[in-house]
Amino acid sequence: MKVLSFHDLSPEDQLDLRFEGTFNSQISPERELEPFLHALETFAGNWMPDVVKGKRLRKYSRAALWKALEEKRDGNGATIGLYRTTAPAIDMTLRVWFPPEEPELSIGLSVQPLSLFTEGHSRSFVDMVRAWASHYPTTHAKANSLAENQLADSPWYGRDMQTAIKEGFDRIYEVCWLNVFGHKLVEMVGRERMLSTPAHRVEELPNGSILLVTWPTAASFAAEGARQAQARAHVHLRPELDFDTVLRTLRERSAALVPVEPRFHPDVAPLLARVVDLAPISERERKVAEFNAWQPPEPDEWLPADAALPSDVPDPKAACERYSLLAEHLVALMHTKVSSVFQETPNSLTDVDFQLWREDFPRVFERRDIDERAVPAVGGYLGQVLIRNLSGQWIPRMKLEEAQVRVGDRVWLPFLRAHRYMRSRQSLVDFSLTQLFRVAERHRG
Repeated sequence: MKVLSFHDLSPEDQLDLRFEGTFNSQISPERELEPFLHALETFAGNWMPDVVKGKRLRKYSRAALWKALEEKRDGNGATIGLYRTTAPAIDMTLRVWFPPEEPELSIGLSVQPLSLFTEGHSRSFVDMVRAWASHYPTTHAKANSLAENQLADSPWYGRDMQTAIKEGFDRIYEVCWLNVFGHKLVEMVGRERMLSTPAHRVEELPNGSILLVTWPTAASFAAEGARQAQARAHVHLRPELDFDTVLRTLRERSAALVPVEPRFHPDVAPLLARVVDLAPISERERKVAEFNAWQPPEPDEWLPADAALPSDVPDPKAACERYSLLAEHLVALMHTKVSSVFQETPNSLTDVDFQLWREDFPRVFERRDIDERAVPAVGGYLGQVLIRNLSGQWIPRMKLEEAQVRVGDRVWLPFLRAHRYMRSRQSLVDFSLTQLFRVAERHRG
């Protein structure tokens, strides 16, 4: 049984819920969690979890959930996961704390894509959270776009981590698409004032908490009307704030999320697309715009064939075998993470580029090890790919950085390229293996 991970899907915004509530520890967990499960099963619809993860994966059922909680109980707490095997993808964590700890029910839920939450799904989601908040009193709960949370610096809101952990949500730092304000926040603002907030839905719950939803649909949170509604609600709850300033900030966030069409340099477009996909969703469009404007330096690690340095090694065949062995060192280093590295193809070069960038390899590892081991391995591998795919030929040299691969009317210097390539994370893009191969391919004659 394989659960669907967000990593299996194209990068897209998602709806995030964070809910921390208390529960009655005098009642059996099965009875006390009944309202939670009933609301989930009633309102989730097509994103209902179908897998429960305790110590192993099981098909969703209440019996499976009780079993998972039992086997994951560690001291006074238990944490389990709920997922789906088909789209839409979810990542849901249920955490329960038992006495002598403060009895607590913690729910973390992410559903992708956010675009799923148009009117019907949004209304059902709100009804689900309302049911939870009515039964499990909470200090504060919220549901918001992941991108919006990132742009708002949630949950820190400009505070350092220690301060944020200590203070928690002790004031209204942000008004999200969906909010549940507990007694402390309600009394701080004033119950009547909070109930008179201009918003799509404002409701006092049976336990005194207040549910506030700014806009009918979560998917359109960045629309102009939604931003104006969000600003009005925020300023109403925080009268000391300036409406125009709040609205301007919200509009800037919306502008940062407007899709930008990728127009990457064709030699490195596959690599840049993967780098962009790894960026936080809130920064993705800005990153696309940056790469659209960026041009990689033209490779200059080559000489005209008639200016090639002649071989100066006593045994050219042994030297070529050494280069092949160096390439195998890279295969040994990367094969568990980059299976294509065995194939020595142009695509495998892109896979290597991306994996080294993803790991920030030049920063993470010792410079001495990089220069003495990684650079020769990368250079040998690049040379072997040129030979295998472009009918290249080694011209061995005593100095490794002078070793050349003849391709058409040029000779290329793969070890020199590898030396420049491994200087920094940025240099992995500036001097990518992918680009050098594509340029060599065009000039092979």
